[in-house]
Amino acid sequence: MNFHQQLTLWLKADHLRCQVLLQAAELGLPDWCIAAGFVRNLVWDQLHDYAEPTPLADIDLIYFNAEDMSEEADRVLEQRLRQDSDLLWSVKNQARMHSRNGDASYLNTLDAMSYWPELETAVGVRLEPDESFISPFALENLSHLQITLNPKRPKIADFEARISQKKWLEIWPKLQVNRGG
Repeated sequence: MNFHQQLTLWLKADHLRCQVLLQAAELGLPDWCIAAGFVRNLVWDQLHDYAEPTPLADIDLIYFNAEDMSEEADRVLEQRLRQDSDLLWSVKNQARMHSRNGDASYLNTLDAMSYWPELETAVGVRLEPDESFISPFALENLSHLQITLNPKRPKIADFEARISQKKWLEIWPKLQVNRGG
């Protein structure tokens, strides 16, 4: 079994994540996925043999719509999603995020993800009609139990701060930090 197949099995066995995906799919957003900790944490939990998944801090739903880049559109979507669940949703149109990050305009969701601080965070999943994982990097990176600095975001201090603030090394002690170079 390859890693993609294994990841699909892990996802299908997680009832909450399946429900979240269905809820997000109902919005019909263009070029969407649920990314970051939604997929990353699932893999790290499995590779640490945790019987129960670690709690999700939030659900990162991203999409790309150059025709309406307003923050208000994202807030409306978040409110709609929160009406149907107790989860903390974070909805971000990647078509406008380049300006916040000081980058050139992103081409699509996958291009935007290629600028995220860690390679292992830049993984998403969507339903089309089955689970489809997307990442600008090798999906198998997730299986290496590493936190890898994205060379497009070479600020090591910011990278180290994220690792500390999110307590990744405490939650998943088998992880190794890869600063690149």
